[in-house]
Amino acid sequence: MNLNISNLSKFVWKSQNVAGYGYQQVRNKWANWLMIRDVKRRRMSAENFLERTRINAIRKNDILPVEIRELADKDINKFELNAVPMRINNRCVITSRPRGIVKEWRMSRIVWRHLADYNKLSGVQRAMWG
Repeated sequence: MNLNISNLSKFVWKSQNVAGYGYQQVRNKWANWLMIRDVKRRRMSAENFLERTRINAIRKNDILPVEIRELADKDINKFELNAVPMRINNRCVITSRPRGIVKEWRMSRIVWRHLADYNKLSGVQRAMWG
């Protein structure tokens, strides 16, 4: 059987930015496009965290002259919008559900409860009394 990689390209995604570099199926990597967008925002926010923090410290410093703070304002606006931490949404890492997230595990309450019922989460035990 002759397998041609160009024929498989519509089914797989090749990228060095993805963990486990190589050919991976897109449909099994993330739950949906909303999750892909959120992961992209988290990655960009982490990459630009130190530089944004330094520039913000300059912007908010009252001791520095106004001209320097204005330059810092212009520098902070050069970052992409997706690099801003405020644009990150809390989503379930399994289902991509945006509501009812248990922060410690980054899962929706539904998935969290299901995994807790079957002892799949360490440190979680069903409540017992009586």
